[in-house]
Amino acid sequence: MQFDHDLQSIQEMRNALQKAKEAQQKYLVFTQQQVDEIVKRVAEAAFAKSLELAQLAVEETGMGVVEHKQMKNEVGSIAVYDSIKDERTVGIINEDRVKKIIEVAAPYGVIAGIVPITNPTSTAIFKTIIALKTRNGIVFSPHPRAVKCTIAALNICLEAAIEAGAPEGIVGWISNPTMAASTELMKHSDIDLILATGGKDLVRAAYSSGKPAYGVGPGNVPVYIEKSANISQAVKMIADSKSFDNGTICATEQSIIVDRNVQQITIRELKQNGAYFLSKEEKVVVEKVISPVTGKLNPNIVGQSARKIAELAGISVPFETRILIAEETRIGKDVPFSIEKLSPIFALYTADGVDHAKEICLKLLNLGGRGHSLSLHTNDDSIARDFALEMPVSRLLVNTLSSIGAVGATTGLLPSMTLGCGSFGGNITSDNVSARHLINIKRLAYGTKEVTIPKPEKEIITPKGKTNENVSEIVEQVLKQVNLLGQVDPKAISEMVTQVIKKYQLN
Repeated sequence: MQFDHDLQSIQEMRNALQKAKEAQQKYLVFTQQQVDEIVKRVAEAAFAKSLELAQLAVEETGMGVVEHKQMKNEVGSIAVYDSIKDERTVGIINEDRVKKIIEVAAPYGVIAGIVPITNPTSTAIFKTIIALKTRNGIVFSPHPRAVKCTIAALNICLEAAIEAGAPEGIVGWISNPTMAASTELMKHSDIDLILATGGKDLVRAAYSSGKPAYGVGPGNVPVYIEKSANISQAVKMIADSKSFDNGTICATEQSIIVDRNVQQITIRELKQNGAYFLSKEEKVVVEKVISPVTGKLNPNIVGQSARKIAELAGISVPFETRILIAEETRIGKDVPFSIEKLSPIFALYTADGVDHAKEICLKLLNLGGRGHSLSLHTNDDSIARDFALEMPVSRLLVNTLSSIGAVGATTGLLPSMTLGCGSFGGNITSDNVSARHLINIKRLAYGTKEVTIPKPEKEIITPKGKTNENVSEIVEQVLKQVNLLGQVDPKAISEMVTQVIKKYQLN
């Protein structure tokens, strides 16, 4: 029964979480040197098994390319390690002697790690490394269709960590994941932070859990080929990027926007780089394969090769075909080629200059992809800067492969498998998430400025329930009574003032 399966999964999650919490308490006392040695050993162990894990991932999920997943595993392990190895994450991490502020690192506690089917092993390795670097425990919920390869990666990481001295249970997982267990994991009182990489439902669940969460939005990345670009170089990069791991990285280009006066040379170059241009009739058939239900991506094409997708559509394409392309003019949920496709399929839009290209890019981002990434090929730096100022994205990749450039493989961006989309995409950060995002920073601040607190002037007492304007009325009442008496007796006047004030207080 499904109910029993859910209960078993939830209980397994609770057991793993309890062990991780106990282990994390022990891990708190580890020195920076001990932590760094553990992280190094984990990164090296995962790197050594990059190919093996890539093979497992492709076999189990049926998605992607082994050689490309190997590269992602290498980025998620050794490249991530190299980027954080010198960061201080234990004890005092910074001291400003001028401002007299000392910063102290403190871990979050236990993290919930959600792993996607598209990048299962690389994401598991990456999240393990940044969690261990910051003295956090972590419990994973793998994607149900990527359980074996994800756990294989986690076992490699955990064994290496324990051999280096880490406490047992510091890394845990659910071996029979269900949506119920994943949801309860994120809401559990012992979880202190969520790292959510996966489908929009899981990311939404992470944000609605009531816990701090790093979730990532979808990518519907436009790539603009501006007329000043080196067209042959740009097209080669775009084709390589789009076909990388069959388009499973969320930063992969989804639609090409090309200036009209370089359109024909771009099309020729695309064909020379393995692109197959669909006829009008073929486009209609492929549209139904991309999105059988309006606005919904067909999961059966995710991470599949161009030839496999063509086969699903009943279309015969040359053996060397790497990408399927259809010329498009419309953008919308009811336009399959304009949505995020997570596969080697492109829409090709023709722009009448930079302003028109910006308009198309913005419409594509607003359809799905705000805050994520945009790719640009140009030799005019002023245009690149204009795009950076105007486009609602967190990463703008110039003259490089967007897919792996966004994760830091071909750029100076921080190596990461979790790319924030900022407030544009409903995320808390626009950064490439890394170790620095998994620590609290306590600040010890010494007094540096002397101030004089001004003393209040003599307090003026006003009658209860009245304003200062009532004072003149009181004085008038007293003076009237004084005139009636015809003489000034201080005691009498004092008594009259008291009586008048009482009168006003009662009103």
